[in-house]
Amino acid sequence: MIETDLVLADGRTLHVYDSGGEGRTVVLWHHGTPNLGAPPAPLFPAADRLGVRWVSFDRPGYGSSTPCPGRDVASAAACTAAVADALGIERFAVMGHSGGGPHALACGALMPGRVSAVLSMSGLAPYDADGLDWFAGMAPAGEASLRAAAQGREAKERHEAAAEFDPEMFTPEDHAALKGEWSWFDSVVGPAIEAGPGGLIADDLAYVAPWGFDPAQVTAPVLILHGDADRIAPVAHGRWLAERCRSAELRVAPGDGHISVLRNAASVLEWIAR
Repeated sequence: MIETDLVLADGRTLHVYDSGGEGRTVVLWHHGTPNLGAPPAPLFPAADRLGVRWVSFDRPGYGSSTPCPGRDVASAAACTAAVADALGIERFAVMGHSGGGPHALACGALMPGRVSAVLSMSGLAPYDADGLDWFAGMAPAGEASLRAAAQGREAKERHEAAAEFDPEMFTPEDHAALKGEWSWFDSVVGPAIEAGPGGLIADDLAYVAPWGFDPAQVTAPVLILHGDADRIAPVAHGRWLAERCRSAELRVAPGDGHISVLRNAASVLEWIAR
């Protein structure tokens, strides 16, 4: 994995990851909250078999990427375009898990000529989604965190100063996945948290503010993967997105939670490659 720092036109920096390989299918990974942007190592064997080149970046405020106060979800498209331009990549698919899902959809909506396919796994729907009871089914700790964000930055900062990890946010299947193949999350969550809550706060504020685009704008093929036992982004969010995106396919994984649903990720990577 090649890691570089890309200086943007406004002087900010994005920390970029690139697995390299000319002539391969490019998948631009959008990471969750709070994570660093390194692509998902458990999917590397499937990616190698399918000829996939991973490209990604730490969102502003994570790792060595410069914070961008007030960023919205739509801003991910401009960051993605800058990274792709710098690497000489014209067309690519986007793939996001959890908080990365909305950011992947932003690229599909705002970069129609460049994005070939969009995969959103365990992602939230917009906060103002018509007909969706947005908080229904969330674990209490996750709901409290996002309700604090909805009250504004000061309330969110106060919440994070006192917040503690609640293991009940994850299902038993999630915990099993986190102890097994997806223990990889330790390598991207730990460093993101140790650096402070700035990236997490910016993400959560963006999720509950206007996104800057409508998922209905996405014209590329979309695949929504969601576990029906998800306690962080309930499956109703995935169903809403699938109904909103014109060309979406919804795959619901029975019994899977927010992390254990990633046991299906290799098969959906095949969908992207096709």
